Formats: sequence, structure tokens, C-alpha cells
Amino acid sequence: MATLRTVPDLTGYLNHAGHVLETQLHAALAEIGLTTRMQCVLGHALEAERTQIQLAELAYLDKTTMVVTVDALEKAGYAERKASATDRRARIVSVTPAGAKLAREGQAIVDRVHQEALDALAADRRTPFVEALQTLVDGHLATPVEAQPVRRGRQRTS
Repeated sequence: MATLRTVPDLTGYLNHAGHVLETQLHAALAEIGLTTRMQCVLGHALEAERTQIQLAELAYLDKTTMVVTVDALEKAGYAERKASATDRRARIVSVTPAGAKLAREGQAIVDRVHQEALDALAADRRTPFVEALQTLVDGHLATPVEAQPVRRGRQRTS
């Protein structure tokens, strides 16, 4: 017997929309040799002097993925690790001129993909949709709940 849903499946809708939008971004950015992670890191690194740890937090990347991403950006000549001007113990990710140019191209692609998604809505529904989503992200859905994954008990083998 199926359970009776009394509220729209927000998790399902948001997960599906996010997944599809991410695949569209991935395909579009791949045309200029970027991944969504690379674009995100370049964009945040251009905003201010930031360490890898700070960039990882802003880009929602774990440390290992961040290191691999910055390694790829360095290898391509788009970024480099440098000593911080304010804390010589810290290393920041500095975007090269070639990386800045590519990040601007990437941002134009990201903006285009996002605009195409918004254009699927009637013009009078776009602003309220974005405002409602922003309200959720800034409020009730701002901070994840710290929870341990549910683990199954050990199965005895006979």
C-alpha cells in the first residue's frame, strides 16, 4: 500500500531540478574546458584573497576534491597557489589572467543556462520563484542538520 502524500515532495522536486540544471551546466561549461567545480572555484577566488579551505567551503567541496580541482586549474595555467599577503603561513589560490578570462566566459555560460531555466517560467512567475527560493535558502534551509547516517545492524551468518 502506498502512503498518502499530504505535502508536495519538495525534496524530490529540488533534487531533480538541481540534478538536471547541474548536468546542463556541466555540458555547457565542458565546451570551454571547464567543470562546474572549476568555474565555482575560479569565481570565488576572483572575489577575494581566499585559501583552499575557504574556497572549499564556499564551493561545497570536500578537501580531497578541492585539492584535485586546484591541481587541475594549476596544470591548465588558470590558477596558482601563493603565499597570503596577510598571513604568510596560509596559501591562497590566485587566478591567473588566463583563468580570469576563462572564468568570465564561464560565468556568461552559467548565466545563460540559468536564464534559460528561468525562461521556462512565465515572465510574471520568475521573480517570485527566485525570491521564494532565496527565502528558503537564507532561512529555513540555510543550515544542514548534523546527523549520523543510518547504519544497518550486523547480519549474523550461520
